[in-house]
Amino acid sequence: LGQSIWLDFIRRTFLTSGDLKNLVDRGIHGVTSNPSIFEKAIARSDDYDDQFGLLVKEGLSVTGIYEQLAFKDIRMAADILRPVYDRTQGADGYVSLEVSPTLADDTAGTLAEAERLFTTLGRPNVMIKIPATQAGFPAIEAAIGRGININVTLIFSIEQYEAVVEAYLGGLEKLSLTSQDLSRVASVASFFVSRVDSMVDQALAEIEGGEALMGKIAVANACAAYARFKELFSGARWDALVEKGARLQRPLWASTSTKNPAYSDTLYVDNLIGAHTVNTLPPATLEAFLDHGQVAGTLEHGCKQARETLAALAETGIDLDVITRRLLDDGVDAFARSFHKLIESIEMKRKGSHEG
Repeated sequence: LGQSIWLDFIRRTFLTSGDLKNLVDRGIHGVTSNPSIFEKAIARSDDYDDQFGLLVKEGLSVTGIYEQLAFKDIRMAADILRPVYDRTQGADGYVSLEVSPTLADDTAGTLAEAERLFTTLGRPNVMIKIPATQAGFPAIEAAIGRGININVTLIFSIEQYEAVVEAYLGGLEKLSLTSQDLSRVASVASFFVSRVDSMVDQALAEIEGGEALMGKIAVANACAAYARFKELFSGARWDALVEKGARLQRPLWASTSTKNPAYSDTLYVDNLIGAHTVNTLPPATLEAFLDHGQVAGTLEHGCKQARETLAALAETGIDLDVITRRLLDDGVDAFARSFHKLIESIEMKRKGSHEG
């Protein structure tokens, strides 16, 4: 059906035990990580204790310790996924690492960090995650222009998505000035899904009759993005880039675990299956889908109702743009909190090892 399934999870024992390789053998085509995932993996497990002790002895800073732990995981995941990358000729098989969320409003800092991470990791199948903030867009364009694979994260609105595509196309045009082969760079646009329903449903609960739209807006919003994807990646500008090997920047459905227990636990997988897309699933959602997910090309069908659903929401007086802007701010803040929490936990662990 043309969709790749990636796993939204990383942890040292998951890599060393063969569990990721087993999933890759079953069809997983990529891995995504974020500050929250690393905070849970590093701060709340003993998986990293041996390497941690060695890094402390080397006298590394707290940030240096975090990076060495994360870099090892990312390189291991990239190597496990390398056969997928080779088999698909660079279309799939990626693992993503995020720039520091403290740089969300710093264009120059984000670009420098993206280049440093990509170069340091030294794997062609690594993607660097940059958030779709106002400061992020020019950094994304410049990074693509330098041949860095980018996973654009924290996209909630169509307006954001259009700016992301513009940054990608502009970056490819910059790259085309120095490279005859654009196929060496890849990108995905990570459109967050379930969080939209979580916030919209709260607003709908305050409106008489609002329950009719509950649990429907996130999928409709993603469908609207997919419709724009098909429009934006067509025409003379795109065709000129394709002639030089440009790859589609696939929409990636992120935040696809169901937050409301009243909804199906595969709601954001079953209803978003379509060509040239990626869905990144946390382990519990992946297990649920393997057990009882519905495999069918649902995305095109759902897009037919999306416009009416979003129009009905507007008629209630709820402004989706206001909600998606708040979700972006909340998302940036949440990742920053997780990152700070991770750094604090490493600092405490380092102090404990020194005292020990």
